[in-house]
Amino acid sequence: MNDIDILVGDCREILPTIDAQSIQCCVTSPPYWGLRDYAHPEQIGAEPVPTGYVENLTHVFREVRRVLRDDGTLWLNIGDGYARNGGTGSCGPNAKVGNTKKLIQKRNCRVPDCWGLKDRDLLGLPWRVAFALQEDGWILRSHITWIKKAPMPESVRNRPSNATESVFLFAKSDKYYYDNQAIRESSGANLRNYWILGPDSQKSDHPAVFPKELARRCILLGSREGDVVLDPFSGSGTTALAAAEMRRKAVLIELNQEYADQSKARLEKGIQAALWS
Repeated sequence: MNDIDILVGDCREILPTIDAQSIQCCVTSPPYWGLRDYAHPEQIGAEPVPTGYVENLTHVFREVRRVLRDDGTLWLNIGDGYARNGGTGSCGPNAKVGNTKKLIQKRNCRVPDCWGLKDRDLLGLPWRVAFALQEDGWILRSHITWIKKAPMPESVRNRPSNATESVFLFAKSDKYYYDNQAIRESSGANLRNYWILGPDSQKSDHPAVFPKELARRCILLGSREGDVVLDPFSGSGTTALAAAEMRRKAVLIELNQEYADQSKARLEKGIQAALWS
């Protein structure tokens, strides 16, 4: 764990304390707007309207850009949702999950007064965030579609079920590091912008874990051995686990102390297993 720092607190307060140009690559998945309650009054994703969510993420990633090296990259996984007037269920974007509080559920079932949204509108949040970051100075280089092998089931009858999420590649400058030999298609061709990935077999207490393979690809493409990888919304610590296995250092920021403790235990177990393998 000597090469992994876990910082507990609000990333909006912690990021300004990190030295400028000290990070090579950021791989992260922030909380999705209006989906889950992470049991903290300052959590991002609980804003009354999604415009506030976009503004908060723009502020966070402005600080991320500051701490990145000039040739650094940001890999951002972000999900979408629907505007709804009432209605909850056991699956889908308005799901009643174990850690969803009534406040979030009530807010999530009200059509936000912005962007001309109507009942049942797809919010388009991934692209709204991407365009906001682009306008704020990031270079938007790629949109990758993560195709889920085992998506969450949805009992919908008036649209296709969701089985994809977005991963955006942003660069700090036009001369950014990208190792196109690190990951190739099975044919040897250049990696395509759709990734078919399943969930990890290892269970986690965190309610929203992205696959380690997703983090691994981003890290290999965007950094070298010995580089520092940042995740300002670290959750279960998947980014750091992939970074350690790829011989990178990692800085994690986690708002919730409980999740930080869980990720520390997971990382210690995972790194120990890697040493003995």
